[in-house]
Amino acid sequence: MSTPELVTITVDDVEIQVPKGIGLVEAALQAGIEIPVFCYEPRLGPPVGACRMCLCEVAPGPPKPQAACTLTAADGMVVKTAATSPMAAEAQDATLEFILVNHPLDCPVCDKGGECPLQDLTFRYGPGNTRMTFAKRTFEKPIPISPTIALDRERCILCYRCTRFSEAVAEDGQLVARDRGASSIIATFEDEPYRAPFSGNVIELCPVGALTSTQYRFEARPWEIQNIPTVCGLCPVGCNISATTREGKVKRILSRNHPELDEGWLCDKGRFGYSHLYARDRVKDPLRKVGQRRFEELSWDDALDQAEALLRRGPVLLALSGSETVEQAEALARLVRQGLGSDAVVLPEQTSPAIDAFRAPLSSIRDAERVIVVGDEPVEERAPVVGLWIKAARRAGAEIVTVGAAGTNPAAPGKAAEAVRALGEQVRGAVLIWSGPGGAGGALVAALADELGAAAAFYLPSTPNGRAVVEAWHAAGDGEPQRPERIGTLLISGEEAAADPVVRSLAEQADAVIAITMFADPVRGWADLVLPATSYLERDGTVVNLEGRPQRLRRAVIPPAPDEVAWIAKLAERFGVVVDPHARAVEAAEQAALPARAEPAPVTLPKAPRAQTAKGGPLKLVRYRALFSGPAVERVPELQFQRPEPVIELSARDAGTRNISTGEEVVVRSNGTSVRMRARINRQLVNGAVRAPEEHVRELEQAVEVSKA
Repeated sequence: MSTPELVTITVDDVEIQVPKGIGLVEAALQAGIEIPVFCYEPRLGPPVGACRMCLCEVAPGPPKPQAACTLTAADGMVVKTAATSPMAAEAQDATLEFILVNHPLDCPVCDKGGECPLQDLTFRYGPGNTRMTFAKRTFEKPIPISPTIALDRERCILCYRCTRFSEAVAEDGQLVARDRGASSIIATFEDEPYRAPFSGNVIELCPVGALTSTQYRFEARPWEIQNIPTVCGLCPVGCNISATTREGKVKRILSRNHPELDEGWLCDKGRFGYSHLYARDRVKDPLRKVGQRRFEELSWDDALDQAEALLRRGPVLLALSGSETVEQAEALARLVRQGLGSDAVVLPEQTSPAIDAFRAPLSSIRDAERVIVVGDEPVEERAPVVGLWIKAARRAGAEIVTVGAAGTNPAAPGKAAEAVRALGEQVRGAVLIWSGPGGAGGALVAALADELGAAAAFYLPSTPNGRAVVEAWHAAGDGEPQRPERIGTLLISGEEAAADPVVRSLAEQADAVIAITMFADPVRGWADLVLPATSYLERDGTVVNLEGRPQRLRRAVIPPAPDEVAWIAKLAERFGVVVDPHARAVEAAEQAALPARAEPAPVTLPKAPRAQTAKGGPLKLVRYRALFSGPAVERVPELQFQRPEPVIELSARDAGTRNISTGEEVVVRSNGTSVRMRARINRQLVNGAVRAPEEHVRELEQAVEVSKA
């Protein structure tokens, strides 16, 4: 990497050397001097100079204040801020006076009060009184631009942070500025609800209280809260977050900028999904089945006695969800493998260690010259922040090549590897991303990256911590995973595993079922014993994200039941197994950087399956797990509008063959089962395949017939 050219500038009589072309706001910070801003936010792209709060006196230049955020450092430049320039001080004072002309003085009831840049900068730079005697302008309030976001227009200072995020980062184009001049307002496109996976980021970007969270509105004040740094546990990215708590309850989730991992962006599932902690059917005490769908509460001593009796019945099969911490997975694995002598397990999707040879931070996607995205499932549904990095790469000029059932390079389901190999030299030096089935846990991705010379490779798993959970299972014993002929007791860990159709079918074969879950409703009628589980916001422990980066979960609130590791340790004692009931500490240095790359391991590329024919016959169903699905999201009222609709995608040719148009109701059949859905023509979808959210097609086989209703 070449060393940047340095230039010498002077800021408030402090002479410093900075890289040529750096923005003056950042340059001043290197001198320890703050230039106040509202609209400026480097993550949103080029500055727009909308708010004028950064006005400074700059020489050489015109004899008037200039917007520092729009200028870059040049050799010999002299910058004077409001601290040393009466001209700049007068300009900033006037800017704040103008902003406050119509801004309401409702700080005591504003959710931004105490955390508000406008409030802070007014005290530091603004006038001490007002010259305005007329009534302030008012609007209808609050305006619900979505079930999760409320807009108070009279507080808006038109910094355009929100619209720039919508246009230039998320690229959803749903938030716009309407009208002109003094009549300008922020609105959604055609007044439709703001339905986008990253919409909640505009709440944090807003420098005033114009955009607020409907969940957090009037819930707490800054002096009453604590912010606990932790990690989101709802997808394999592992975004860094802060959990805001008040009186022992989580009240909101904020992003916590990790520049290599998430750049401070957070999807709506991670931001608003926390209220599943307070679901109506939350399990707080052990429950024992006493009727067809009835449970009775047990004491913990009685629950552990019954769990011990059920586990001693015979062959035990453990089903892991992939959302457990490393410590929870280790405790369960030691209990089952060492205490019960069973190697029977249902593991989450495994991530091959072969991918470690191509490990890189997610930010490397943005810096790549070419990104190749492979797989049949949308990246945004599996790992939403990865989708933002891909968009950032495209904006930076990278070539984006998509290979899969719906890609720029179409490939029949199951033939993506062959299509990638056909790209040849295009893969050399590129970043390779595999989203969806067929990646063999990253082994296939690693083999292709090694063969074709990719610079970095990412495999997007389907579970938040599946890789570490599988490794914890293998570390507890030597035998290979087994499936017993008879299941004495099925031990299910996590509500995701309890909702899995495969695990549900195994529960029908088991003599008894023990479910460790947060929610009672999904296991009513078939679980014999329910033991309370905790959420990622209620745990201390270790997780490993899709980069292979170990991160520490910190408990934000005390759960309504003991941590799983604590009572599993007590249960394991009864079988002669010692389990450490405490979570290990992950050192900060370990979290700061990814582990070193491993050497590439040889992996055999599987043969591609035969090509599928399409015309008039059965179509191959491609399922994907939608981002806004799962037991946690189902219990968050504000996120129901984001849930996946019962829509099935068809290629233009397959739709034409069946005389189907977008929006029409169709019947999807397989093996005597049928579901009704709406059709959507996807002109990038390969012929012979259809694609639909998993939760709407769980009962269907892989080959389906589609016809008009």
